[in-house]
Amino acid sequence: MSQNRYNGKNKECIIAFYNLENLFDTHDDPYTLDDDFTPKGFKKWRDGRYRSKIKKLGRAISKIGEEEGLHPPVLVGIAEVENDKVVEKLLGTKYLRDIPYDYVHFDSPDERGIDTGLVFNKDHFTVEQAETLPLLIEDDEGDRDYTRDILYVRGLLNGEGIHVFVNHWPSRRDGADETKYKRIEAANTILRKLTSINDRAENLNVMIMGDFNDDPNSESIETLLTSGYFINPMQKLLSPQTGSANYKGKWSLFDQIILSHSFLNHEPGTHIFQQAAIFAPRFLKEWKGKYKGNPFRTFVGKKYIGGYSDHFPVYVVMRFND
Repeated sequence: MSQNRYNGKNKECIIAFYNLENLFDTHDDPYTLDDDFTPKGFKKWRDGRYRSKIKKLGRAISKIGEEEGLHPPVLVGIAEVENDKVVEKLLGTKYLRDIPYDYVHFDSPDERGIDTGLVFNKDHFTVEQAETLPLLIEDDEGDRDYTRDILYVRGLLNGEGIHVFVNHWPSRRDGADETKYKRIEAANTILRKLTSINDRAENLNVMIMGDFNDDPNSESIETLLTSGYFINPMQKLLSPQTGSANYKGKWSLFDQIILSHSFLNHEPGTHIFQQAAIFAPRFLKEWKGKYKGNPFRTFVGKKYIGGYSDHFPVYVVMRFND
């Protein structure tokens, strides 16, 4: 492992999460519902639009941490990616190709074919184990509701062992209250995994990141916090004027990074949580009109507007204590 592993004199690094909003290639996958994102589909998803989105997302990721004078993130959880090809295309953009990034991705059973992934800087992070955790939930008729798996990655962050969960929990499309049991089960799936790793889960270094489709005060997130293992540094970032996404004029903070209490200690050889933030520079925002200040999206309904994503990235700054 490189001896020059840290960014800046304070040995700080960035951990981020970004919902990439429908990062599909232009090819029709006969096994998933991706027809809208094809050249002849509803979105008229052609190569030019695809290349433009990839380039813009690469730029956005490369800029996270810049205001703090830090290098781009050492870990980036991503959501709404169709396959390996789109992730490789993203990492091959001019903004990211000189960073020693690699990634973990598995296809999930989601009917639209969108998955989560973890991008990591190989100079800072070593993967020791990676697997998916199926989310076993049923619909109202008792049939399995196929949705995104939870990605679990165990590895070494600058030599310190950590456990990372990347999530994209079931949506609220059929109503927040009607679907909340699905997201509560997702939280319990993570807790069961932690217990299977170590019956004293409070001793583990854990990062749970994702688009939870719930805000910090929702029951699903509280299920994680009441276990006693975690803090949610994102909690104070949600307000009537701020969040990571905006729907019908109301801000939400579905995108969060939740940390185990171990990241509050100051023992040598460990990472210490410093701050949490929403990455919302001007270039990621709508510049004018009724949506001014909202995330600059790729589409508004059927209309192509050529933006980045309907979510802002979120991140935490960690400092290594030697």
